Amino acid sequence: MRDRNDVTAGREVPEQRRILAVLVFSQILSGAGLAAGITVGALLAEEMLGSTGLAGVPSALFTAGAALGALGIGQICRRYGRRPGLALGYAVGALGSLGVVVAAAVGSAVLLFLALLVYGAGTSTGLMARYAGADLASPERRGRAVSTVLFATTLGAVVGPNLVTLTGEVAHSWGIPRLAGPFLLAVAAFGAAAVALAALLRPDPLRLAEKLAAAQEAVAAGSPVEDVADRTEPRLNRREVVIGTSVMVLTQLVMIAIMTMTPVHMQAHGHGTQAAGLVIALHVGAMFLPSPLTGLLVDRLGRRWIAGASGLTLAVAGLLAALAPPHSVPALATALVLLGIGWNFGLISGTAIVTDALPPARRASAQGLVDVGIALAGAAGGMSSGLVVVVGGYPTLALAGGVLALAVLPVVAWSVRRPAHTDTAPASSHAEPEPK
Repeated sequence: MRDRNDVTAGREVPEQRRILAVLVFSQILSGAGLAAGITVGALLAEEMLGSTGLAGVPSALFTAGAALGALGIGQICRRYGRRPGLALGYAVGALGSLGVVVAAAVGSAVLLFLALLVYGAGTSTGLMARYAGADLASPERRGRAVSTVLFATTLGAVVGPNLVTLTGEVAHSWGIPRLAGPFLLAVAAFGAAAVALAALLRPDPLRLAEKLAAAQEAVAAGSPVEDVADRTEPRLNRREVVIGTSVMVLTQLVMIAIMTMTPVHMQAHGHGTQAAGLVIALHVGAMFLPSPLTGLLVDRLGRRWIAGASGLTLAVAGLLAALAPPHSVPALATALVLLGIGWNFGLISGTAIVTDALPPARRASAQGLVDVGIALAGAAGGMSSGLVVVVGGYPTLALAGGVLALAVLPVVAWSVRRPAHTDTAPASSHAEPEPK
């Protein structure tokens, strides 16, 4: 039995440290799998299809697959807990990665597209793991918990793109196209992450969070901690969910669109896959490496201040990418680093806003729906990016993305000016601090 004072004070439970450690380990593994599609997906499609206009299709397909994966994983987590949901998601991602390798080996574009849809489930799992890190976190440390899980993705995600040449040689030695090499790494990375979560993510963070929330309600009502059968569940704060989701959707749309076509743009101007891999590695590092600082800022300065900063940072990134000389790797890398930082700001602040607004019993399914919206935004960005480049060029795409990112600012302004409203008691006692 837990101490009554601990329950009422809402202190973080000892299990949180172990759960974060397991999530960190699995995210390090899965990061390499995540990087495969980002780095060579567009190049592989361009090579197999012989069309730059269709080079954005892989990004659109695996982000569409991520939408389906997020919906399915959210429902599995709601019914059975985080452990089976996340483990199954990574297992499906490994299967999709294997399908991409087979498609490249036999030269089947249809199989490639189907496999990329399945591969997307693995990428959605990597992002949905951040919610598991926040399940048992106190409101005052929620941003840092989310950022810890995201930061763990950095090692694999940065190392992965730099193994393009090595994995390509391995694939070539097996009679497989070189660009399919990173997906061989993804098979092993996602598979290992699935096994690690299935074996080690105990206790299940979502199930424990639900029990603790019920105990807090029972204590507040003057009932014994064990007597929770007749508790009344607080409703979610729908407006806050919309605000947090809007921030994440906009930042995902802009980031995916510009990122997807950068390797294609570089290759069209004489850069090799190694240079493109380096730029994408720096970008992916910027997506996750600042996470500890971002989480601290989200908790200390407030969710909305960092959300606003994401829109401004992405706008600057788009402008720099549009103005960067196409033969300058440092200029393109700088723009892509800022693109990653802006995405990081938006994802962590938006995740904290959404999680604050959801009671534990309703988190998994609602978070799955939120990530469906994020994935669909990424699919739209990936699908449209190639067409925009064909019609107007890469600078037009980058500039349009930067302008679109500024839409985050009115969303944040609207959320500050209008008082929050919930139908019942708020799901979290968290009050956003005033900026210091």
